[in-house]
Amino acid sequence: MMQSGTIKKKVFDWYLFYFVIALVIIGSIAIISSTYMLPAQSRIIRTHFIALFIGIAFMSFFGILNYQIFNDQWKYIYALSIIVLAGLFIFGSVEKGARSWYRLTFFSIQPSEFARIGLILTMSSFLERNLNRISEFFYLFLGLLITFPFMFLMLKQPDFSGILITIPVIFSMFYVAGASSFHVSIFLSYVFLSSLFPLLWTAIVLNPSLSDNFFISIFFELADLGWNTLIFIILIAFLSFATWKVLNYFKRISGFYFAGFAVVLIAGFLTGVFIKHQIKSYQYKRVQVFLDPAKDPKGAGYNLLQARIAIGSGGFTGKGIFSGTQSRLGFVPERHTDFILSVVGEELGFVGIFLVMGLYAIIMYRIKTISDLARDNYGYFICVGFFSLFFSYFLINFGMILGFLPVAGVPLPLLSYGGSNMVSIFIIIGLLQSVYSRRYSIT
Repeated sequence: MMQSGTIKKKVFDWYLFYFVIALVIIGSIAIISSTYMLPAQSRIIRTHFIALFIGIAFMSFFGILNYQIFNDQWKYIYALSIIVLAGLFIFGSVEKGARSWYRLTFFSIQPSEFARIGLILTMSSFLERNLNRISEFFYLFLGLLITFPFMFLMLKQPDFSGILITIPVIFSMFYVAGASSFHVSIFLSYVFLSSLFPLLWTAIVLNPSLSDNFFISIFFELADLGWNTLIFIILIAFLSFATWKVLNYFKRISGFYFAGFAVVLIAGFLTGVFIKHQIKSYQYKRVQVFLDPAKDPKGAGYNLLQARIAIGSGGFTGKGIFSGTQSRLGFVPERHTDFILSVVGEELGFVGIFLVMGLYAIIMYRIKTISDLARDNYGYFICVGFFSLFFSYFLINFGMILGFLPVAGVPLPLLSYGGSNMVSIFIIIGLLQSVYSRRYSIT
């Protein structure tokens, strides 16, 4: 009886909930303060708190629901996640060059926030069912093939920030499941090349004088998918084959590695071409700001420079709640969303930033603890996916503010304004609570 009572008291991880609410309180104060001068302040605050209450309701629902249901119904979750993303190209609304929202009468929905949860649940099911075979290259390839529709649909919006968040999550899940480091490195090389080619082309776009060089000009024209592109692909294949033949003359070497190198390089190149054609003008500006924020201090670099000024002006203890001049008077654009950390830094100082960092660290520690307590592999992989997701949000947003990464439009969960993100994060907390509460029983 005593053991049963002890278990009953621990069906809910109150520590996780308390630290989540602490972040929400800090975020709510920062949002109220930062929207002081905005005409739409009342609407923003109203939407924020409505999303908060809806999120808590969903957290309660998913916390009560047995998470193992999603393991049985993974096909429907997978299909629904793809449908809501594909539906954007029919019913979606274009904003800032991206078709990422469903605009409804009273509110808007960003489906990628919820589709990402569906992807993590789907991948958790795949890894649980193929755990003993995931070290084989075929099953790693098959798992990544499952993610392809998500990546393609997000690229078509385009939602590069969503992809930037999702990729580390997927590879983290495969790695902890036991995928071969060599196999993972092959696909990471493909991801690297897919990013490298567009970055190089972007550098040429931002510096047109570079194209005066004959070789750089030829390289830039490869993205046009003309005859020179076909010749480049044939050249890669020929050089890989020729290198293998020459080396094989001195020592017998399997041609598989050289063929694989050619395939990865060509696939990365073609994906890079596709990405390059999805890049919008404002995204070129973001890369330019990343390379040199001071180059356009009144234009593309304005957001980042003002955010840093706000953080620096806060000093160690900050100017006080509702006393930040940079944020309250509108000097920092997007201050209640992507740059919410600048509001915290200005009003609460480095103490406030360290507090936020500490709360995120504790939340991730609690997720790690729940993963260790998970009753089955499916629950464990769900926790790994959500841990990686929180870490990606944290790393990218902080890296963006500090200048280590380009401005990517990535919010800080539970802190930034955003109804879809708020609700999706509370759904995640509910699923984690479901895993936690069923560590003793599957009923």
